[in-house]
Formats: sequence, C-alpha cells, structure tokens
Amino acid sequence: MTHRDLFTVDYDERYTSTAIGLHWLIAALMICGFALGWIMTSIHGFTPAKLRYVSWHKWIGVTVFALATLRILWRATHRAPPLPLGTPAWQRTGAHLVHALLYVLMIVIPITGYLFSSASNVPVVYLGIVPLPRLIAPDPTLKAVFKTAHLVLNYTLAALVLAHVGAALKHQWVDRDRLLSRMLPFLK
Repeated sequence: MTHRDLFTVDYDERYTSTAIGLHWLIAALMICGFALGWIMTSIHGFTPAKLRYVSWHKWIGVTVFALATLRILWRATHRAPPLPLGTPAWQRTGAHLVHALLYVLMIVIPITGYLFSSASNVPVVYLGIVPLPRLIAPDPTLKAVFKTAHLVLNYTLAALVLAHVGAALKHQWVDRDRLLSRMLPFLK
C-alpha cells in the first residue's frame, strides 16, 4: 500500500443517496434562509416585501428543522463512511466536532427563531396554511434574548459552514484524497 492509498477514499464508501439529498437540500435552504434573514433585517419598517421575506424565512426555518430531524434519524441508523486511513487524529476530531455542531445548530437555530416569534407575539403560520402553536407567551425580555441567540447562532453556523466547505475543498484539491466524492456523486 502506498502513501497515496492511505489518503484515498474507496468509491464504495459513499454516503447514501438519502443522506446526500438531505445534505444538499438542507444546505440550499440554509443559504436561502440566511440570505433572506440578511435582506429582511436591512429593510426598515414593515413593508409588504419585508413581511413576505419574514414569512419565507420562517417557512425555511421550519422546513430545515423538519429535514434536519429526519437527517439525524437517518444518520443514527446509517453509518457514515469512514475518513481515509491516513487522516490525522486532529482532523478526525475536528471533522466530528464540526459535524456534531452543524447538526445541533440545524435544530437549535430554528427553535430560537420560533421562540423569538412567540416572544414577539408574531405567529408562525407554516406555508401560510398551518398555524403553529406558541410555545411561550409574549415577553419583551425573552424576545431580546431569543433574537440575540438566533443572530449569534446563525453567525456561528456561517463560520462552521465556511470551515466545513474549506476542509472539503482542501481534501479535494490539496490532499487529493477524493473525500469530496462521498457527498458529490458526480465526482469520480
């Protein structure tokens, strides 16, 4: 076995199609949700466009929460492919930590947004059809707490996503271990 073989991914060791689909769907929704959050908070007042963006942002959050829950259940019953044998221990630890934090944030961020809406006395009506119950009573103090938590956690998520993407690109183009092919089926 050569040094290069230690860092090469076996093409049979890929994520399942379900895991890949959920990964990219959730990633796309999170990018859209973050972009909408960025845009809507820069609009002053309560314009029709801002209210529409807020609704879409909430719908995305609820959807991400549901899909992330499904993804976690899938992951609990389907083993992730192993990292290449030659991956240093610190990279293995870092990868596991970042993945765990990403899963936690995919659940906690929508919850903080939902609680922020409840504390703000603003209902969440999924897709404009299904009213979701308020979990807490309106409260200006909790509104400020959940707004700050939602914001801080979103920026934390953005930083972790950048680290995740950076690590994947490093593996693809610097290490050339084809690790990215586990999540991008068209890479051979």
